[in-house]
Amino acid sequence: MFYLTGFHAIEERIKSNKDCGPLLMAKPGPRARELVTLATANKIRIDRVGTYDLDRLAPDNRGIALQVEDIFVSTAEINIKTFIENLGSQKDALVIILDEITDPHNYGAILRSCDQFGADLVISAKRHSAKHADIVSKTSAGAISWVPQAETPNLVRTADDLKDAGFWIYGADMEGEAIYKKDLRGRTAIVLGSEGTGISRLLRERCDAMVKIPSEGRIDSLNVSVAAGVLLYEVSRQRGN
Repeated sequence: MFYLTGFHAIEERIKSNKDCGPLLMAKPGPRARELVTLATANKIRIDRVGTYDLDRLAPDNRGIALQVEDIFVSTAEINIKTFIENLGSQKDALVIILDEITDPHNYGAILRSCDQFGADLVISAKRHSAKHADIVSKTSAGAISWVPQAETPNLVRTADDLKDAGFWIYGADMEGEAIYKKDLRGRTAIVLGSEGTGISRLLRERCDAMVKIPSEGRIDSLNVSVAAGVLLYEVSRQRGN
């Protein structure tokens, strides 16, 4: 059982029509009262609780908290092979593969960019990934409730399945070729490696090419969530979106 406390996270969860509730309310301010109205309109139960009880259940609350089941179970509900089958003859598709992104702030920020730039699916490993529901929900500004996600026990095998389905796989790496030199139209998957060690060796071997964001800075690289936003924008730009 988890509790969402961010205003945007609660709002988007309710709007997504995915299972949630009750909405716990202690001493809500004006913004929280708007969420109570939204929850009521969506037939979500409202429970009044004491401040002490709410602080115990959801320490970061601002007078309100939404109870949800394991948000990663409910969002990572897409079967990858079914996703591929459902593409049919669709030519353009964008998949983001997260290889051991362990910082929930980065994970959430990446989901927010995926929502903004229309990623069709985000794939992460069942283990060694950030799974702090409230932080991811807050950082993604609620995008976790909208972005299609799938979990897999083996990212390497999943990459092989995508390649068999006609996807070109690009790994983000500082030693790669400039991203804008690649044709990112069609079925494309972008691999983002962990904050510390980058893309794992076996997954790197499945990549068709490594790509980078050209920069002039003195610091080694961009934060992975910032890099994700730039890479996703370039895909969107090439596709004329």
